[in-house]
Amino acid sequence: MNTTSAARTIPLNGMVRNALQQYFQDLNGHEPNDLYQLLLSEVERPLLETVMHYARGNQTRAAQALGINRGTLRKKLKQYGLDN
Repeated sequence: MNTTSAARTIPLNGMVRNALQQYFQDLNGHEPNDLYQLLLSEVERPLLETVMHYARGNQTRAAQALGINRGTLRKKLKQYGLDN
């Protein structure tokens, strides 16, 4: 079994759960800091990149796919330096 087909069998929330469990193990007793913001930035950037690619750079189409308004999308694209 290759990793692509294995990944498809785990729902996204399961992948997030697994990643967080590994993250806490890797902390090795240290306290997490700004975990919410860390998780958002780790997930939001690739989400925006992928949806913008899918929408072929069309912000209106991407915003519709994401279920957010275009102004919010533009703000987030700028936040992650994806507004080129």
